[in-house]
Amino acid sequence: MRQDHRAGEKLFVDYAGQTVDVINANTGEVKEAQIFVAVLGDSNYTFSEATWSQSLTNWIGSHERAFAFFGGVPELVIPDNLKSGVNKTCRYEPDLNPTYQDFANHYATAVIPARVRKPKDKAKVEGGVLVVERWILARLRKRTFFSLDELNQAIKELLEKLNNQPMQQLKRSRRELFEKLDRPAMGPLPLFPFPYAEWKKAKVNIDYHIELDRHYYSVPYQLAGKQLDVRFSSRIVECFHKGKRVASHRRSFKKGRHTTIAEHMPRSHREYLKWTPERLLNWAAKTGPGCEALSKSIMESRAHPQQGFRSVLGIMRLAKTYGDDRLEAACQRALDINAKSFTSVKSILKNNKDKELTPQIIQPMLLIEHQNIRGKDYYSPKEKGETIHADQSNHGQADRHEAHRNGQGLGRASSDERQRKPVL
Repeated sequence: MRQDHRAGEKLFVDYAGQTVDVINANTGEVKEAQIFVAVLGDSNYTFSEATWSQSLTNWIGSHERAFAFFGGVPELVIPDNLKSGVNKTCRYEPDLNPTYQDFANHYATAVIPARVRKPKDKAKVEGGVLVVERWILARLRKRTFFSLDELNQAIKELLEKLNNQPMQQLKRSRRELFEKLDRPAMGPLPLFPFPYAEWKKAKVNIDYHIELDRHYYSVPYQLAGKQLDVRFSSRIVECFHKGKRVASHRRSFKKGRHTTIAEHMPRSHREYLKWTPERLLNWAAKTGPGCEALSKSIMESRAHPQQGFRSVLGIMRLAKTYGDDRLEAACQRALDINAKSFTSVKSILKNNKDKELTPQIIQPMLLIEHQNIRGKDYYSPKEKGETIHADQSNHGQADRHEAHRNGQGLGRASSDERQRKPVL
């Protein structure tokens, strides 16, 4: 079927099958560059450039530079079913990539992908790719390129010659036809560049946060467990539920961190965040100095004060059951016995120990000087071979030792002595 293309109506886009090698001058690594081609339907005016890949970022970027090259926007864009542009192919209602759809909306154009395995739907770009491969890539096959910019500069020079070269059948150049037909019929470029952003689906975790590149962003807690559409750029992250925006955050690239808005939190969580060590101590001081001192001691005994928040809150809650006076007495008793925990205070109140006197801790006695206490000098020898004795009562013991040295047995007395010894 012969197709009739109106001026400024259609732009056909695709990638060439051939690639061009680009060498890294520092490492010697060889990388293949992809060749993007765009052809206008009526004038065959052609745009081409090299990109590192066929990713969504390069796909959208090539479209932007093509529109800037033409100086206007066509009514329709006819791409192939490239994964970067079409999420799901369908003969009747193809599912476009949301970013690609946003791009079309920004430029006030429409995207109609060609049918699957129907290359004649985009015969213009198929012919344009063939021309680019013959006119440009064939002439560059023996050149060596060390950067993508160098390659694109060579393509730009040859592309200028291609568009200015008269066509064999029409005897007129692509540029001449473009200036006469397509250029006046194309729509204007937008005032602002396209705010590039990508889309993904994310499930809200139980902590009402969604994950994006290992950073976590909050959404209203009522959406926990729901699946959201997330639109993100280099500056902003937006979350949508059933087409309605429910959250917006500034983009952060800190791994493992959280970005949370207080309005997204349940009331209980917001109240918990309001607690600080100073606020807890002020609350405890209303019960009494003992309660304040115990609360401060508990928080100071932890590596982080927040680790003691629950213990202090538990102690303060005991006032609802036992009253402020008993709680103050229990805290004072806990301080006296060095029991710095919620369970200790609760046990004191449960067993009515707060009504008893605090047991006095016995202090260790200090050593004192006194004349009747023997010191170390009492047991040390005065001179070599001599011993110091405390009183004369030990002389008898010395006599017995002397008798033992003279051959008399210790403790053995003569019969006369035994007879003379009085019976007690």
